[in-house]
Amino acid sequence: MSETLQTTDVAAFDADLLAQTAIAVREAGSALRERFGEVVRYRTREELMRALAANDDTALDVLRPRLTRLRPDAGWVEDELDGGALPPGEWWVVDPAEGNVNHLHALPEWAVTATLVRENQPVLTAVHLPLTGETYTALTGAGAHLDGRPLHVSRTADLGLSIVATSQARPDEDEKVVRRVGSSITAMLFDALVVRAAVPATLHLLNVAAGRIDAFWQFAGARADLLPGALLVTEAGGRISDAEGRPWTPQSQSFLAAAPGVHAEAVSTLSR
Repeated sequence: MSETLQTTDVAAFDADLLAQTAIAVREAGSALRERFGEVVRYRTREELMRALAANDDTALDVLRPRLTRLRPDAGWVEDELDGGALPPGEWWVVDPAEGNVNHLHALPEWAVTATLVRENQPVLTAVHLPLTGETYTALTGAGAHLDGRPLHVSRTADLGLSIVATSQARPDEDEKVVRRVGSSITAMLFDALVVRAAVPATLHLLNVAAGRIDAFWQFAGARADLLPGALLVTEAGGRISDAEGRPWTPQSQSFLAAAPGVHAEAVSTLSR
């Protein structure tokens, strides 16, 4: 078989795999939606962690068997807060309740994500927003889509006309990272039109891919936070780097996704 035919066969297989992955995240999202609607009260950190885990388990009970059937030999990332490089081979990187704390507070900003990583490169991703019914997908070399419609990043070429966004440092984050987040927001308040700061990261990155937001940045961060959005933004025509403009990898200490026209300005602002 020629190399061209092999490449075509792999692309067709991955496209079908993405379609099946999208079905899986929708089904998991339906299970989480049934649990949504009332603010979950908790008095201690332990109670909060149990509530978060209950949501994760509800979605994982759907996702794990379905994704395992799709790629039985692929590894499974157990902790959505993990960072860094993965071992060789294929891995499912899943966030069963991205924005879980929002779900518990009856806020609408949460999603279910599943990304297949092959040799440390995201190959395909599906992100489902159960409250709107929207599903965002991306496949390497085939573009990014919202319910089948192509996505394109913003054409904005002036950071001063841009809406930009970041997420906060996670609880128990290193103090230096927390302070860097704060100083970066201050810098962007001077240079950008509007600055949004909220969790989760994935929803900001969906908006970058769709051209609604012009740039998103984050310091530190986990694979499950950034890999889905990184693939969506790249396939929608955006630029991905670290905050200093260097190539981004899961080992990087910062992350920047931006429309090409404002990427250099965003790097300049974040590097001050």
